[in-house]
Amino acid sequence: MRFRMTIEYDGTRYSGWQVQKQAKTVQGKLLESAEAVFPKSRIDLQGAGRTDAGVHALAQSAHLDVETNLSSEMIRMRINDNLPPDINILELSKAPHKFHARHSAVSRSYIYVISGRRTAFGKSYVWWIKDRLDIQRMRNASKSFIGMHNYNSFSDPDPQKESTKVNITSVELREKDDFLKIHIEGSHFLWKQVRRMVGTLVEIGRGNFKPGIIGELLNGGGMNINEFTAPPSGLFLEKVEYPGEKQEESRSSLFSLF
Repeated sequence: MRFRMTIEYDGTRYSGWQVQKQAKTVQGKLLESAEAVFPKSRIDLQGAGRTDAGVHALAQSAHLDVETNLSSEMIRMRINDNLPPDINILELSKAPHKFHARHSAVSRSYIYVISGRRTAFGKSYVWWIKDRLDIQRMRNASKSFIGMHNYNSFSDPDPQKESTKVNITSVELREKDDFLKIHIEGSHFLWKQVRRMVGTLVEIGRGNFKPGIIGELLNGGGMNINEFTAPPSGLFLEKVEYPGEKQEESRSSLFSLF
């Protein structure tokens, strides 16, 4: 049977989502927990996408294949009981066998949180920037990201990706008190792409980059921006959408702070 899962996690202690040898990952912990619940069953667990080391998720999507007579809610509760406190399955339900967490998805969205002040409670969930940022300049420049573009300059080489073209449908910058929330939605994302998009916008806001650099980079020119990659602490996978669905913006109480 195939089950669809929605998972939240704090990525601070993990080397990303994907299973790696001799590294602690979110997918690895979920598999360990599922294997403890179903010790005699063959298990497969696949996510909608990989998140980098230190990146968080408010609603990562995954599917679980396992032979069982247990109800969906019982499976969710038992796997959660074996998970560390920084990983939690929010929802688990039966899914058609043709459903695939990654291949069936039509869009993903991320949130990046920047703090304009030192924060005692959110250090692991924000990028604290001491410089004053020109938010309107950043907002105007972000419009250059909209549409189908080649994001090769914004990512590291990835043998699992045949194309570096990505369709970005929305980039919004929202201010609240001392926090800036950057919301980015697109068809999919490349390795480190969102963090480099944010890093580039921050340098524009600082006045170090001209707004036109985004167009230059998308056209294959411009400078190497690897050193301007935003830290993983402020990045959250917000949601994954599938055909016929339109999920609401994150329900996490965490974002009542931002």
